[in-house]
Amino acid sequence: MSAGNTGCDTGCGGTPAARLNASCLCVSHERAALVEALEAGSGDAEVAALIAERCPHLFSRQPVFVSHHHAERIAELIAAIESVIALPAYRKAALAGAPAIARHDPGARSVFFGYDFHLGDNGVALIEINTNAGGALLNAALARAQDPCKALAGAARGAQDAHQLEQDIVAMFREEWRLGGTGGALRSVAIVDADPVDQYLYPEFLLFRRLLEQHGIAAVIAAPGALRWDGARLWHGDSTIDLVYNRMTDFMLEAPASAAIRAAYLARAAVVTPHPHAHALYADKRNLAILSDQVRLAEFGVPEATRQILLAGIPHTELVGAGDAERLWGLRRQRFFKPADGYGGRAAYRGDKLTRRVWDEILGGVYVAQAFVAPSERMVRTPAGPENLKFDLRAYCYAGKVQWHAARVYQGQATNMRTPGGGFAAVYLV
Repeated sequence: MSAGNTGCDTGCGGTPAARLNASCLCVSHERAALVEALEAGSGDAEVAALIAERCPHLFSRQPVFVSHHHAERIAELIAAIESVIALPAYRKAALAGAPAIARHDPGARSVFFGYDFHLGDNGVALIEINTNAGGALLNAALARAQDPCKALAGAARGAQDAHQLEQDIVAMFREEWRLGGTGGALRSVAIVDADPVDQYLYPEFLLFRRLLEQHGIAAVIAAPGALRWDGARLWHGDSTIDLVYNRMTDFMLEAPASAAIRAAYLARAAVVTPHPHAHALYADKRNLAILSDQVRLAEFGVPEATRQILLAGIPHTELVGAGDAERLWGLRRQRFFKPADGYGGRAAYRGDKLTRRVWDEILGGVYVAQAFVAPSERMVRTPAGPENLKFDLRAYCYAGKVQWHAARVYQGQATNMRTPGGGFAAVYLV
């Protein structure tokens, strides 16, 4: 199906995927089909209505094209990262300055790792690793709504793939319970976030509740303060909670409202996933400085072939220190500055936009400087007409294996899900 441009290959340079991203204006789904998929996933019309009201730019109608080669390099890089994180020397270095709770190993792996990439003709660039990546079930609904043109039908993931992703998600939660729980079947899950009903992605919480209940697992959506700890079990009202699906940004469970969850987690009376241990090992951005440091990797005993994969796929990253201030200020136009424990692009700055005032704030905080890699671009239809927007590619992972690819199309300094024409986009592998 085409929306104006029926000739996807215009002869512009780059890979076939890059040419399609620059020229193809085919739509991937009709809105009615997406509404139907969302209603089927939630059991009623609430999710689709909430999205229309609260986040109308959550889904892009144009797919993003990614080469099989890039997908293979992403899987290769993730496997290389996993092999390093398993090393005792790396774990000692990553946990050295972490809070005590981060050194507590709960047994469970953590759900929904999100590896975010920029793509280019020269390869893939890992921008960051997240340990509470949202959007997986929203992308499953998007896959169910796909209706690509005949020329692209083989590149799209559809309803059967979405069903398999949902099965994998349920199996992942059950595996977390097996690894970190107290035995028996997983019976109950609390989907937890601060003020969950007011969260931007609250509609996805409803999808999770429905999915878990369909598989015989009781599920509630709750704020952390709604849970209580009695010294032996975690409770929500009159029901015990086996597993907390943690969507909070209180990564170390430090807030007073998280006290019950923290106590249950440390007592291993409930599985909390994602958890502080995984965040410290993967998502703290200082870890990218280790993973892109040739000397330290060699000291850890990382094989040469693995080091080359890491150095090719992770832009050079270093901790910002007062002793490096003059050098990094001089290099700022080639750097992106991020808080070590930041998320969602908050307090992150492109170096070419820095003022001296912001630079002083960076020097007073805990920041990393990452070699700047321009985001990929996608031509999309917007209310103002065709426009080039940015996109990144997210690989959802569990136990080191890629479960799904999703793109996020946006305009501005960071992904925002608020750009007309942007939002989550279906990924077509070509």
